[in-house]
Amino acid sequence: MIHARGSFEVKLTPQKPDNPVAESANLGRMSIDKKFSGDLEATSKGEMLSAMTEVKGSAGYVAIERVSGTLHGRSGTFVLQHNGTMTRGAPELSITVVPDSGTSQLVGLAGKMTIKIVDGKHFYEFDYTLPETH
Repeated sequence: MIHARGSFEVKLTPQKPDNPVAESANLGRMSIDKKFSGDLEATSKGEMLSAMTEVKGSAGYVAIERVSGTLHGRSGTFVLQHNGTMTRGAPELSITVVPDSGTSQLVGLAGKMTIKIVDGKHFYEFDYTLPETH
């Protein structure tokens, strides 16, 4: 396992619901625009779907984002899949590299990312494997 870490900036832009039922059911959709710094020097674009509940601090979201840049100096793209829930304020988040989504020097990339938010700043930890190049 190789370990990467750094920070990122994220811009979430709400998108108009596709139908009135989604809005009335507290379902939301956002576009994701990120810039990663550190061991992962990259940008990403993606989409997020979310659901809010009547209970304060309980919600869920799923997202897909395509990351493009360099990871420890190896360039290419890959896709991250998010699955997050919050149960009365207690977060649970899984962010996984979509299998076989790596391109160029990142072909074969596999791994999981974690996110921490400290004083409003976003940080990532990324544990991954990558085949040796020959």
